[in-house]
Formats: sequence, structure tokens, C-alpha cells
Amino acid sequence: MSTEDKRFLCDHIEDAGVKITDEQADMLLTYFHLLEEKNKVMNLTAVSDFEGVVKTHFADSLSIVRAVDLTKVKNVMDVGSGAGFPGIPIAVAFPKIHVTMLDSLNKRVNFINEVIGELHLENAEAVHARAEEGARQKEFRGKYDLVVSRAVSNLSTLAEYCIPYVNQNGIFVSYKSDQAADEIKAAEKAIRILGGTLEKTETFRLNDTGRTLAVIRKVRKTPDLYPRKAGMPGKNPL
Repeated sequence: MSTEDKRFLCDHIEDAGVKITDEQADMLLTYFHLLEEKNKVMNLTAVSDFEGVVKTHFADSLSIVRAVDLTKVKNVMDVGSGAGFPGIPIAVAFPKIHVTMLDSLNKRVNFINEVIGELHLENAEAVHARAEEGARQKEFRGKYDLVVSRAVSNLSTLAEYCIPYVNQNGIFVSYKSDQAADEIKAAEKAIRILGGTLEKTETFRLNDTGRTLAVIRKVRKTPDLYPRKAGMPGKNPL
């Protein structure tokens, strides 16, 4: 990639609120190339051009710093990570944080593992499991300071997928558009049932797009009933 490409990358990530080193920029450029090549044979992302990936995926993933002080976070669970967003950018930009990326499709998990290997990310791992199943495993349930998801599911459904992974007083952050106010309001009952409370929402403009981060604090233990069996949170949200 050219010097101009690297500057474009660094500038947009700085606009999101994060300054990265030259080495970290090179890592993200390598990540882009891996994504670009894999996307030719496997549908990982609808946005695949360089500028689009930088704006839509890299910068957006790291915009979480507008709502969360990541210097106080030790570990992150990325639920429904897909091609590795936001998990890989967080792992690259914040090497002191251990990032676990969970996805239900083994092909995507294999791709994430390829990226982890190529970037020599010692602070990252990928797990193949459905969100409902992973949340019932002792090694994952209630273990994370921060749980994140950029998945497109309704927040009521995402809350059931994600809150069980959060430790006591930890937080779950859902990446949403700036049109999600009604969806967030409608999810408050589910959030409460699952042991959480809506702490705040951060709405802002990034790359001429309105974004919202819904920040949910885990204030009580999630009842053992949740998450319900596979498919239920999506078919019948709380």
C-alpha cells in the first residue's frame, strides 16, 4: 500500500478517537489484504474496497473508545465476530487487552485464526460456537469485562446472546445506527431480565454516518435460564 493509503488509514482511525503506531497501521493494512483476498472466494463483507473497509469496519470498530475507557479493560468477548470486527482492530490497537472472537460459522473462525497468525496477535483467539452455546460454558460465562457486538440482530436478541458473558459490573456495548432509539428503548425489559441496565447511549457522526453505542452495565447475575436454547432469542425476543 502507498504512503497515502497508510495516512488515510491513520487519519480515519484518529477521527474515531484512537491513535495507532506505524507498526499497528501496517498490521491493519495486512489485515485488509487478507480480507480482500479471502472475500474473493468467501462472502465475508459486502464492503470490500480499501476506503470502505477503513471507514465502515476499522474506524467504526475502534469508535467504541467514545463510550468506553479501554485502558481499564482486561478482556473482551466479540460475539458474532464475522470477519473479525470489532475484535481484530481492538486487539491490534490495544495489545494489553485479550480479545476472544466467537462466531457460529467455522469458515469465518478459520479466517480469523489466519489473521491472528499472520499478524502474530498473542492477545487474540477465535472460538467456534453459537452465542447461546458458548454462554453456557463455564470458561466463558460471566468472565468478560467488556462484551461487544456489531451484529445486525435486534438489541433484545443481542442482549440475551451477550449479557451472560459479562462479568459482574462489566459492560456490553452494542454498535447501532443513530436511528436505533426506539429499538434500544424496546430492549430495556430484556436487558433488565438478563441482569443489566442501560447505562448510556453515545450518538455521533463518523465518516458522515450516524452511529450509536448502547452501553449496558451488568448489575446482577444473569438467571441460569438464559440464554435460551439455540434459535429462541431470535425467534421470540424477551
